[in-house]
Amino acid sequence: MRVVFMGSPDFAVPALEALIAHHQVALVLTQPDKPAGRGKKLVPPAVKVAAEAAGLPIAQPRSARAPELARMLRETGAELAVVVAYGKILPREVLEAFPRGCINIHASLLPRYRGAAPIQWAVINGESETGVCIMQLDEGMDTGPVLLERRTPIGEDETAGELFERLAPMGGEALLEALEGLAAGTLQPQPQDHEAASHAPMLKKEDGRVDWSWPARRVADRVRGVDPWPGAQTTFEGAPLKLFRARVTGGSGPPGEVLAVDDRGLVVACGDGACAIAEVQAPGKKRMPARAFAAGRAVGPGTVLGS
Repeated sequence: MRVVFMGSPDFAVPALEALIAHHQVALVLTQPDKPAGRGKKLVPPAVKVAAEAAGLPIAQPRSARAPELARMLRETGAELAVVVAYGKILPREVLEAFPRGCINIHASLLPRYRGAAPIQWAVINGESETGVCIMQLDEGMDTGPVLLERRTPIGEDETAGELFERLAPMGGEALLEALEGLAAGTLQPQPQDHEAASHAPMLKKEDGRVDWSWPARRVADRVRGVDPWPGAQTTFEGAPLKLFRARVTGGSGPPGEVLAVDDRGLVVACGDGACAIAEVQAPGKKRMPARAFAAGRAVGPGTVLGS
């Protein structure tokens, strides 16, 4: 099938690579290069890097609503567009530029977790299962009918970053299966139950803040769900301290109080139960075992984290 691919971050690359191997990619649309780092050097999206390596034509429009974009897409002769974390809402003119419309890989079990950060919020909310859906795009936010879904359990200690790594290739495999079904006419689009929808807004830096008065399970899920970005954070002696690899464990005490320092790391009291934090990162320092941090900063039972 001749297709146009629209995507930007790392998550979209396995889907693009699957298309390159099995179909004809007429054009790749991705976000403009963005400044990053202290020097604000322009950095290309991961999809652009992959497309350049494959020798594919690339466009980086600043707006998906420019009239000339729909015209350019029609001129590619593509039957279909595949959209994976492109980062822009597509107007009707773009959706209708292809005979078969546009399909999307969404990293949740729709209608749950519509929006920009479905993987992170599924982990933050302690879900035991997630997956990927191949859906037909419409003008709403992840509201179109579902063509195909694939499910997978979420590991008890799995971080959002680790789940990203598993779901990305799963999405590419599901995409190829969906394209085969579309070509054969064997897929039946299933409308979503909009009453059962939930939303997964883009994460903000403050979403990484840990409140030790939360139950231990909620603290551990928050630490997993915001790893790698924005990272879970508390304070120690008035300075930020990032937290990694949290597990629910036994213990009780005033929220934020360190109950023990041992092979589990820092055992910190929560509103209900306690969490063991295996690794931490202080400002300007590398991520390190929590026990080593405690030894270097005289952290022990009775130390209080957070304000």
